[in-house]
Amino acid sequence: MSKIQAIRGTKDILPDELQYWQFINEKIVSLLKCANYQEIKTPIFENSDLYDRGIGENTDIVNKEMYRFKDKSNRDITLRPEGTAGVVRAFIENRMSTQNNFQKLWYNGPMFRYERPQSGRQRQFHQLGIEFIGSSDARADTEIIQLAMNIFKGLSIQDLQLDINSIGKGEDRSLYQAKLQEYLLRYYDDLDIDSKNRLSSNPIRILDTKNIKTQQLLEGAPTISNFLSPESKKHFDDVCNYLNLLNIPYTINEKLVRGLDYYNDTAFEIKTLQSQGQDTVCGGGRYDSLIHQLGGNRTPAVGCAIGLERLLIIAKEKISLPNPSIDFYVASQGIKAQKMGMLIIQFLRSQLLTVDIDMSSNNFSKQIKQAHKKRAIACIILGDEEVQQEIITIKWMSTQEQEKITMTQFKSRIYYLKKKIIFNKNINSY
Repeated sequence: MSKIQAIRGTKDILPDELQYWQFINEKIVSLLKCANYQEIKTPIFENSDLYDRGIGENTDIVNKEMYRFKDKSNRDITLRPEGTAGVVRAFIENRMSTQNNFQKLWYNGPMFRYERPQSGRQRQFHQLGIEFIGSSDARADTEIIQLAMNIFKGLSIQDLQLDINSIGKGEDRSLYQAKLQEYLLRYYDDLDIDSKNRLSSNPIRILDTKNIKTQQLLEGAPTISNFLSPESKKHFDDVCNYLNLLNIPYTINEKLVRGLDYYNDTAFEIKTLQSQGQDTVCGGGRYDSLIHQLGGNRTPAVGCAIGLERLLIIAKEKISLPNPSIDFYVASQGIKAQKMGMLIIQFLRSQLLTVDIDMSSNNFSKQIKQAHKKRAIACIILGDEEVQQEIITIKWMSTQEQEKITMTQFKSRIYYLKKKIIFNKNINSY
């Protein structure tokens, strides 16, 4: 029979790799907790209408990349391609604004997009999202950017470039898009196919093209900064001033647009200068109309998302994981000893100690070798004869010191044993 393999664009995260994921997650959670952000979890699939209305029917995500299907009840369902729309749906549906006008939320989980798989980009990928709902203040935009930059800083990632832009409000963009369209129509025959398709439906997305010839044509195109309302100009100036205050360097990139229709005013991306492939590791911006667009009250919001696979690629070489070890390894021979071993691991785990038990039925010499391999601090040795005498042997692996104690002593001296485990962990160098 042929082997069943993982679907193209998906990837198993094995235990050795998962250690890095857990390390990064702990760092991020600690930082967001200090900023008083709370975790939210939303379903992996939603009604497709959420993304049609939220992301925009003329975006690449909705047109080309969504995993969309009909379920057994003939409902139009989509595996989530991004996290913000689901968080907004939860905010509206659960009337979260009645609990608090300001909601500072974060999420972490798998997303799904049908794209060509490559390094750092899978069809099932993972995103960390940070959302500040309820504030139109430029300080909220700055806080989101600062938190994202601090996540990279906390993982010792440097060589980053923060690009920011203001894409204005809906009315500003309508005026700008008309002028941009007018300009690009003159060069229609020289545009790439994707840009030709976008010209009538979503011309501002042409600014994001990767086609070199189209990029050259855009050099002479009108810029959106000339179409911003006074309110949008002030908001952007305030964001820039706060970034200057916090000594966060940035580049104003007037061709920066985000691939989702719900953004307005501030848009930003953080890029790594180390990467040879996908260089954008974080993207975000303000989305003041999305909540109203999805059926809620008019509520300003700003947020960002970090691709965790890409983050891991650039962070991995900076991470120094501690050598994994366990507190106790239980070696036993004989039926009675094996039964006693099961009772001992139950007791030790109830004391929140890390314990493993040998189930190979090998001789003691081979079992103790396994204890070394698993970097056990101590090995508990049990034979039927010791069990009959109600005695256990504890072997401290770093010093090879052995002590025999009764089961009663073992349980009553657990506090002392815990302290000795901690001490040996600190000096353990075998």
